[in-house]
Order: sequence, then structure tokens, then C-alpha cells
Amino acid sequence: MEYNPAVHRRRSIRLRGYDYSQAGAYFVTICSQSRICLFGNIVDGDICLNDSGRMIQAIWDNLPIRFHHIRLDEFTVMPNHIHGIIILARRGESCIRPDIRPESNGPLGDHHSGDHILGDHKDRPYGTLPETENYTHRPHGTLSNTFGRIVQAFKSISTHKYIIGVKQSGWPPFPGKLWQRNYWEHIVRYESEMNRIREYIRNNPSQWELDKLNPGTG
Repeated sequence: MEYNPAVHRRRSIRLRGYDYSQAGAYFVTICSQSRICLFGNIVDGDICLNDSGRMIQAIWDNLPIRFHHIRLDEFTVMPNHIHGIIILARRGESCIRPDIRPESNGPLGDHHSGDHILGDHKDRPYGTLPETENYTHRPHGTLSNTFGRIVQAFKSISTHKYIIGVKQSGWPPFPGKLWQRNYWEHIVRYESEMNRIREYIRNNPSQWELDKLNPGTG
């Protein structure tokens, strides 16, 4: 599936000035260190998770137990990365629906401008990656209840569980860190792009042979 570059923007810096505890829907991609395939294999267009992949799935599914203000949407574990949508509720409210709106002719305020979201990767087409993975910007927004804190917890818990798997069950060891230091996210603005992102996540296994994160494509 050829994807619209206006929908998914992989980036290595947070949106300057944006409040990542703000209600809304966030599309996130997190890759394993060096893009090593540790979580399963693609067979006939479907993901076949191994034990570590099932562990990753379980930790994602349990995030709302730790963070009561979130709801999970579409998600998939790939051989060396994950794609998922996390929905944050407004402060003090239960998480019922994403804070997104029908398509309109303009952005939803200054913080949702596409040009701001793109940061220094404005002209990079969908599916392409930075020249280097040695990013100079670390993710911010790790205060309590922020999107960054949720991602941080996911990475920390899954790393701890994976280390146990290496020691107790002979899982393949990882080089230094399980996950890349950074991750890519996109603030979902409209219902139409939410639906396109859901479709992209669902179809990702069947597109593995063309995926830029597939080590075999490089």
C-alpha cells in the first residue's frame, strides 16, 4: 500500500512547545536496536510471533492498567519494530474517544500544523529513514501522564522482561539496548487519517517485503 506522506511522519525530535500530556491520538513506531529481527517472522504475509514477540504484545495490552487515562487502538508487532496508536484522555476525564475531528480545510490550531510536526524532516517521503540512527535529540515529555512517559515505560518494562527471557529461556541477546534510543510519532489530527493509519498498521505484515525497516530491503 503506497502511503500518504501527510499521514505518517517518522521523526527524531519532539514537536517544540507541544504539550504531550494533551488529549488526543498518537501514532508511534519503535524499532529494535540496529533493526535486529527479534520478535518473530513474516510467513505468507502474516506475523508469526515468537515468545519475545508475544511478550511485547502483552506489555502493550497491559499499558492501560498502568496508565488509566489511555486507551489503545490499532497495534502490531513486526519482526523488528512495533506500530501502535495510543489515545490520551483529557485531564481528569476517563478515556472514551480520541480527541480528533472530521477532515477540514485547515489545521487544528498552531500545535497541529503539519509543518511544525515535520520538524527538520519536512521533505522526507513516507517510509524513508534518516541518514543516521545516531540522533542528537533525545525524546522529551517524560513527565507523569505524558505520551513520552508511556513510551518510556513500555520500552523499560519490555527490556526488563526480554533480559529475563535471555537468562531463563535462551532468547537471542540484544546488542547493548533492546530498543533504539529514539522513536517516531505522529499526532493524529483527523478521523480520515486515523482510519488510514489503522489500515496501514493492519496491512504492515503483508507489506514486509517492501518495508524500509526490513533489513532485507537495504
